[in-house]
Amino acid sequence: MSPGTSPGMSSGMTTTVLAAAPGWAAAFGHPFFQHALLAGTAIAAAAGLTGYFLVLRAQVFTGDALSHVAFTGALAALALGYDLRVGLFAATIVIALLLGTLGSRGRTDDVAIGSVFSWILGLGAFFLTLYTTSRSAANGSAGVNVLFGSIFGLSAAQALTAALVAAGICVAILAIARPLLFASVDEAVAAARGVPVRILGFGFLALVGACAAEATQAVGSLLILGLLAAPAGAAGRLTDRPYRALALSAALAVAEMWTGLGISYAVPSMPPSFGILAAATAVYAATFATGLRRRTPAPAV
Repeated sequence: MSPGTSPGMSSGMTTTVLAAAPGWAAAFGHPFFQHALLAGTAIAAAAGLTGYFLVLRAQVFTGDALSHVAFTGALAALALGYDLRVGLFAATIVIALLLGTLGSRGRTDDVAIGSVFSWILGLGAFFLTLYTTSRSAANGSAGVNVLFGSIFGLSAAQALTAALVAAGICVAILAIARPLLFASVDEAVAAARGVPVRILGFGFLALVGACAAEATQAVGSLLILGLLAAPAGAAGRLTDRPYRALALSAALAVAEMWTGLGISYAVPSMPPSFGILAAATAVYAATFATGLRRRTPAPAV
């Protein structure tokens, strides 16, 4: 669901507009497509960069947990009468940091995640019920929008905000990329060399939480994991050079975002989130089907 939009926004209007504009060139003349492209490009780049380190640090399960947190946080904000973005960012960042606290050296572990996973999802169901019963029964579509996203419903201001926040995440990830890579490849040696491993871990988790909150607008909380993991997984199979894989992960995520938006425009009945994740899955599967695979382990930093 788009922050700041009315929960009951009709998808029928979007479908009608999409169907009325034939040809690929016409897509760029529509504000809704321009807004989706602006926000989607930045969000995909952030997800690609963040996802690479999630895969490298074996913390993909963290992304899955935060997708449930995003759902719960968004519905909690709506149920309590706050802006949806407040719930998204507050919940994902706070829980991400909490998971790091329960782990070691700022890393989450499966036990810590499993301890809160189901409870968080159940809490989301509670807030969804509270929202639909206390606000309006017609607002039940809010839960669907939060789960699956509504990137074609972003206004110009919302798209710009999303792009700026995602760009900030990209800059932050790139700023800590070298020490974070060192800590991810060999944590003990990095700590011995004076790298603030624990602080880096918490900082990275905060960025993962922010990225999960932003990505909810593009693909919805239910599908965040695919945007975080698939491009990074494919990049890791295509090259053994860390920085090249980092750049490739971001590039693949952006290309898959563009492809998904284009497919959804061409086929109005297809949700953008499905098109985006279908493209991401197809690229990852292609690395297996074509036999592409990195030949050697990633070198130490």
